Amino acid sequence: MSKYLNGSTTSPSSYDKDKTKAKTADLILELRDLQAVLYAEAKRSVLIVLQGIDASGKDGTVKHVFTGVNPMGCQVHSFKAPTELDMSHDFLWRVHQFAPAKGMMEIFNRSHYEDILVPTVHKLLPKEVIKKRYDYINSFEQLLTDSGTIIFKFFLHISKEEQAERFQERKTNPEKEWKYQPEDMNESKFWDDYMKVYEDIFEHCSPAIPWTIVPADQNWYRNYFIAKTLVEKLKSLNMKYPSPILIPNL
Repeated sequence: MSKYLNGSTTSPSSYDKDKTKAKTADLILELRDLQAVLYAEAKRSVLIVLQGIDASGKDGTVKHVFTGVNPMGCQVHSFKAPTELDMSHDFLWRVHQFAPAKGMMEIFNRSHYEDILVPTVHKLLPKEVIKKRYDYINSFEQLLTDSGTIIFKFFLHISKEEQAERFQERKTNPEKEWKYQPEDMNESKFWDDYMKVYEDIFEHCSPAIPWTIVPADQNWYRNYFIAKTLVEKLKSLNMKYPSPILIPNL
C-alpha cells in the first residue's frame, strides 16, 4: 500500500475555484515582492524542484506561479535526457552547475531525481549504483543547504485518468499539440513502476528537506498550493533590503 501517494489528487471540497484563483493572484504578487528582497539581500538562494509524471503540470507551474518574479533574479532549467557531455561526467555535474547563487531563485523543471527514476524503471544501471545515488543526492542537497540555499521539493500528484485526459488534449488542442510525444504514451505504461520509485525517493531522500506532495489534477489549486507554500516559507525568513551605502561628503 502506498505510504506517500495515497492522498487525493484534487482540491478539498471546501475550496471554491474563483475565490482560490483570487487568493493565488495575491500570493503571486507577494512572491514577486519577496523575490525582490531575496535578490537585493543576496544572503541566501532558493532552489525549487518540480517533479512529477509526464503531463503533471510542471511547465504550467513555472508559467503561472512565477509569472510575477523578476527574470534578473530567477532562472529556470529543464533536465531532459543526459547528453553525451553530461554522461562523460558524474551524474550530478549537469545539475550542480545550475545551483543558484546567493540572491537567485532557480527552478528545476525535472531534476537530479531523473537520474534515479529512469535508470531504475528501465534497468539501465546496476542496483548498487542507483542505491549510491540516493546518498549522493542527500549529500548534494545538504551541501546546498549548508551553503545558504533554501530548497523546496514539489511532487505534482495527478491521477492516471487526469494524465490520460491531458495526453488526449495534447493530440487535439492546436495550442498544446506541439507537446505531444508518442514516447510519453509508452512511458505511461510504466506508471506503477514510476510511482514505486517515487515512494522510495520520498522515503530515502527527505532527511532534511522533505517533499511536498501537491494535489495537481486541478491547475488552479496546484498553483495556489505551491504559491502559498513558497510565500509562507519566504516570509518566515524575515528578509530585509540592505541599508544604503552612504558616501561621506569630501
